Amino acid sequence: MEKAWAKINAVLIADDPETFVTKRIAKANLEFGGIRGDRHFGVTSKADSRQPMYPRGTEILNRRQITIVSVEELDNIAEELGVELILPEWLGANVLVKGFPELTKLTMGSRILFPSGAGLICMGENQPCTLPGDEIQKYYEDREKLSLRFVRAGYKRRGIVCAVERPGIIHENDEVQILVNNFGNPMQ
Repeated sequence: MEKAWAKINAVLIADDPETFVTKRIAKANLEFGGIRGDRHFGVTSKADSRQPMYPRGTEILNRRQITIVSVEELDNIAEELGVELILPEWLGANVLVKGFPELTKLTMGSRILFPSGAGLICMGENQPCTLPGDEIQKYYEDREKLSLRFVRAGYKRRGIVCAVERPGIIHENDEVQILVNNFGNPMQ
């Protein structure tokens, strides 16, 4: 496995049941299932439009326990949309990293390891949708069609979804090790 390093710029939680938008917190306790109190917490979840192979509502493994985005990819999205900045909160992210500019290309089975011993396993790309685009539009009312434009701008830049492989505490400013799975076997 190839090794890389990045720094956590923000830890966030979506603890308001009315919205997917996250808010910044200094640290989080990662449990099997994610961050307790976060809208995506749980070892399992219900199948939705992202899993068309199962009837909607079927209980399945929750691959979306933690969502991670990178500063560099958010900057690229903002540039393409012609806006000043995109905040991770608007995308419902749980972790913002800096120093790994092509985070979304991280392959399934790659690991992110924290100083506490906590570990995440990459479960794939977080596909862009119009919900974050709607949120971005609220802050840039003078720009047209940001909801739809975000889907294109966020393609291959929207970050990744992860599952907790080993519980532990994560902090803003932690330096994390990224183990890139180059072998195609997600269980390595």
